[in-house]
Amino acid sequence: MAYLSDLEISRRAKLLPITEVADKIGLSDESIELYGRHKAKISLHAIEKSVKPNPAKLILVTALSPTPAGEGKTTTSIGLADAMNRLGKRTIVCLREPSMGPCFGMKGGATGGGYSQVVPMEDINLHFTGDFHAISAAHNLLAAMLDNHLHFGNAFGIDERRVIWNRVVDLNDRALRKIVVGLGGLLNSIPRESGYDITVASEVMAIFCLSKSLAELKLRLGKIIVGYKKDDVPVLAADLKADGAMAALLRDAFKPNLVQTLEGNPAIIHGGPFANIAHGCNSIISTKFALNNSDFVVTEAGFGADLGAEKFFDIKCRQAGLKPDAVVIVATVRALKYHGGVDVKDLQKPNVSALDAGFVNLAKHVENMLQYNLPVVVAINAFPSDTPEETQRLIDKSASIGICAISANHWATGGAGAEAVAEAVVGMVSGKSSTFKLLYPDDMPILEKVETICRKVYGADGISVDKNVRKKFDQFSDLGFGNLPVCIAKTQYSFSTDPSLRGCPSGFTVPVRDARISAGAGFVVVLTGDIMTMPGLSRSPAAEKIDLDSNGQITGLF
Repeated sequence: MAYLSDLEISRRAKLLPITEVADKIGLSDESIELYGRHKAKISLHAIEKSVKPNPAKLILVTALSPTPAGEGKTTTSIGLADAMNRLGKRTIVCLREPSMGPCFGMKGGATGGGYSQVVPMEDINLHFTGDFHAISAAHNLLAAMLDNHLHFGNAFGIDERRVIWNRVVDLNDRALRKIVVGLGGLLNSIPRESGYDITVASEVMAIFCLSKSLAELKLRLGKIIVGYKKDDVPVLAADLKADGAMAALLRDAFKPNLVQTLEGNPAIIHGGPFANIAHGCNSIISTKFALNNSDFVVTEAGFGADLGAEKFFDIKCRQAGLKPDAVVIVATVRALKYHGGVDVKDLQKPNVSALDAGFVNLAKHVENMLQYNLPVVVAINAFPSDTPEETQRLIDKSASIGICAISANHWATGGAGAEAVAEAVVGMVSGKSSTFKLLYPDDMPILEKVETICRKVYGADGISVDKNVRKKFDQFSDLGFGNLPVCIAKTQYSFSTDPSLRGCPSGFTVPVRDARISAGAGFVVVLTGDIMTMPGLSRSPAAEKIDLDSNGQITGLF
């Protein structure tokens, strides 16, 4: 059977004018700023006045550990939101904006797939409304002003060896990880080592997503630490008088983006930090606006639950005061067989025993979510190669650990294929208050927070931290940052820091390689294993297949 590509399905869709989508959530024409017929920005005035005493129920969609087979977390989020709207529940889906790094790299876009997509998918996956460009520009403006300060005498006495502010670009480019700037003589600033990160790892991106107002955005930008003096005193963006101009660059980008699903339901897509090297959640202002203008909000967190969901809870919910109501964990038969040891090329073949072996990965993610005192349902994202026996085994094994697992066919049939999952979610949360709790308290020492996550979420025996990193933790605490949550950068492919260890590995320790303070974002970044904040392209990147035909139509985009 021949299937249409995601791009072909998207192009055949009859989209509603975005004004009609806005009307569904009570937004007048004056409350939105049009970016063509099918995209709009929601005005900050509309956001400020949209407050209700009993906000909507908040549903987090997460997944088991990612595999090369793909799990379809975004596809499931969209399908679930469409299904809930089909049940008569006013639902908004809140997603992250796709980064062009994975779009041109290995992972692909982030607008869903099949008949569970947000549209217009070409626009969203490429430049959208320019938010990422604004974030990159704001970040790089600070870098330019920092080097300019060094060039004109370094009045703050910044130790040039301890400048920690890199530049960013929203593409995968390993050649930029380590660079030297300022070459070429006196006119070209001070030579020093530096580097690039990908835009989605920028602290500006994190601040953008965690700020609740323009005033808070500017305040947080000013708190960014760009480097240290020789006496360990930090130098801030506000010291360089860069915060005002950075905020000005972000003014319009800070307004959430409104688009629609293939079924014409509202989707708010705003912000996009990665979850393996950042906190992996869309913006607080978009989530809160959705909660004030619907009955249910479906949102997602990046990669597996050990990364995205943990950070959604312990960073975003902590800072925003959010109390999620339930968790949907996306699983696939193919992914569990992969975690059970099957090669990618053999995942189409029936293999119940491999599914049994790989189930430990899903079981650990379920255990982790239950630590936050939230109800959990497993959504089995169905693929044509799944056999009835495999699907039933997954349902039965989930039941054996007290969890309801439901097969969903939203990729092929849209919201209708996820109605059973939607009914289960509604049943779990209707008439009930959230019982959500955080994993650790604010006043726990930084090192203990790291160890708590590694032991309780990853299943590690412990952590290994050298004296230089311990010294940094002590320094952060001395500077007044000891109460901040931690954002652990780790491979997404395994609970451990070794991406080759599938399933649910045990008997490992987590090597803590480095730590950074994101004072503006309000968390401590902890780098583990070999994780990079600037990814590289694969041997055959997706960019090789993307093209523009003679009619100006994009081809090869999924």
